[in-house]
Amino acid sequence: MTTVRGGTPPRRPTSRLSQARGYHPRGRTAADAAEPPRAPVGPATDASSAPRRERSVRVVSTTPDPGGARAGRTGGPDRTGSRTVGRTAIRVTGRRPGGRAAVAPWVRWRRIAAARPVAPPAEPTRRLWRGTVLLVAVFVAVALRLVWFQFADASELAQRGLDTRMERIDLPAPRGDILDRNGKVLAGSAEARYVFADPSRVNDPVGVADALSPLLGVPRSELLPKLRPHLNENGVPSQFDYLARGVSVEVGEQVKELIAAKDLKGIGVRRDETRTVPGHDLAANLIGFTNRELDGLAGLEASYNDLLAGADGSRRYEVGQGEVNLDVEIPGGFREEIPARPGRSLRLTIDSDLQYSVQTILADAMARARAYLGAAVVLDVRTGEVLAQASWPGYDAANPFASAESTWADLASGMVVDPGSVHKAIVLAACLEEGVVTASDTVAVPAKITKGTTTFTDTHWHPPMANFTLPGILAWSSNVGTILLADQLGAQKLYEYQRAFGLGELTGEGLPGESAGLVQPPENWSADAHGSIPIGLGVAVTPLQMAAVYAAIANGGVYVRPHLVQATIEPDGSVTPAPAPATRRVISAENATALRSMLEAVVVAPDATGRTAAIKDYRVAGKTGTGYVVKDGRYASGEVGSFVGMAPADAPRYVVAVFAYTPGGNGGVVAGPAFAAMMEQTLLHYRVAPTGTPVPSFTIYS
Repeated sequence: MTTVRGGTPPRRPTSRLSQARGYHPRGRTAADAAEPPRAPVGPATDASSAPRRERSVRVVSTTPDPGGARAGRTGGPDRTGSRTVGRTAIRVTGRRPGGRAAVAPWVRWRRIAAARPVAPPAEPTRRLWRGTVLLVAVFVAVALRLVWFQFADASELAQRGLDTRMERIDLPAPRGDILDRNGKVLAGSAEARYVFADPSRVNDPVGVADALSPLLGVPRSELLPKLRPHLNENGVPSQFDYLARGVSVEVGEQVKELIAAKDLKGIGVRRDETRTVPGHDLAANLIGFTNRELDGLAGLEASYNDLLAGADGSRRYEVGQGEVNLDVEIPGGFREEIPARPGRSLRLTIDSDLQYSVQTILADAMARARAYLGAAVVLDVRTGEVLAQASWPGYDAANPFASAESTWADLASGMVVDPGSVHKAIVLAACLEEGVVTASDTVAVPAKITKGTTTFTDTHWHPPMANFTLPGILAWSSNVGTILLADQLGAQKLYEYQRAFGLGELTGEGLPGESAGLVQPPENWSADAHGSIPIGLGVAVTPLQMAAVYAAIANGGVYVRPHLVQATIEPDGSVTPAPAPATRRVISAENATALRSMLEAVVVAPDATGRTAAIKDYRVAGKTGTGYVVKDGRYASGEVGSFVGMAPADAPRYVVAVFAYTPGGNGGVVAGPAFAAMMEQTLLHYRVAPTGTPVPSFTIYS
């Protein structure tokens, strides 16, 4: 321990450790603090000045005094006059006035502070290593992230960025036309506009909906969900939604003006296609209609939707971003275009001129009969082509929703009825083909016959046991005579011929909603059915099916499946004919000729049921019928009057079938006159001259 008493203490070597311990924030060490203060700059002091107090500071120990054991408290004086400051014991000596050295107070406290030890600084090497490790870790993390961006997320991130700058325009595919057999447009496409929205850019969905609703004719409640931001089905925010399709060009221009006037962001107008039906109700039940998105909803538009629709294209390109309208294509930016593939067209077997005539005649006849429903079919017996097919009541295919949904269906292929006596021609054909009878045979017909619990009689009076000719059975539509022939034929054979003539199966004409009808196998027949089925009760058919039956008789016994589509036309104009219809022989040509002659008696024989179907100068063969409509498993009130026939009878070209569901009335009264008018119009339209052969005479019974 060194005691300094006044004056300047001797300087001694100091180690680095001691210098570090004596480090003072102001940069002075304990050794520096021991040096005497420099003389102040200024005039020298004289001898009479007050004596300067001197004081010595002695470092007693750097060992901490736990709990201040020597002094009893930290900082208190010990026996030797030392004072504990922090962890260091300092002894202060000097003279005060009156014999002890004195030091100025600011010097005393400065020296004490200088003597306080501080923690040694960290070694430079360790600090350098720590900094290096930290810096390397940062660089490694950044490098790994860059590698991840470059190789793992690069495509995804690039795609996200690209998607935010992409603009998409749909390129609607022109829908194929529906043409008649002569190339006249029954349904076609015309230029229109569609209005769309980018929900991510619409600022005021409510205001935009209020502004567009009156122009587009779309309820505000339908527009709002499309204008507000929402997600697509794949979870991506929607940037394109149709607000309206198929609007007129004039409405599209009005929307453009509104967009410019009110600065409607996110709303646009593009070119579109719309469906036109020039004939309105002409063949409407066959053609059907589409919705605003040009998806077929009824008729051929629905059943051939995929063929007619084609495939829409699209154009995607990169545009600018920002508050200013920069949605123009960036030159040299990303661009992708998928061309639209136009739909194919259908050329039908329908003759639009004949179709118009048939529809007009049917409507007049049904109005006079106060009918509920009516249907008519005109077939080419050699090809199976449907030349006209009408339903009553009809509707306007250009504005379908203005009519009841029940009017949209095609009744000729969808209305299921009991055919009644027109079914008797099948019984006669089967009996001739199976050799049960010959054309010249007669049948002893009683006044009535009982099957099960039902007694069947004839509508025409005849003797209790009359020998009816086969033409006489058809001409007077004898129920009893037909049941007797069916008994000789057998139930199984009758069922087989029903199926051979196409009953109980779809014709495959091409319309949606076509019914196959129903014929029961013999094991399902009741005792009463052996009497009712031969005369056309308990059998479910469509008017089209019965027209095909008579077309087979007219075609020499060969059944030809009826069809509506003649060919498909590619967008480049190339024509692909429809596959040839399925055919099969049902009866021989000889028996078919004999049966046609018998059916002619229905029109010309005295008191025959079908005399109203006669046509001047032409020979006509056919059959009347009176059946019923089944609803909810029971016969509904009213009757279905029908007439199905062919002309010329000795060289048939066409078959016409007319069915009318009325409050009451047999086929001769309700359907016969309509048949005659339609058949005459058909023969004149196709310039079929009368054969000029004489009409035979017939005997009913003997």
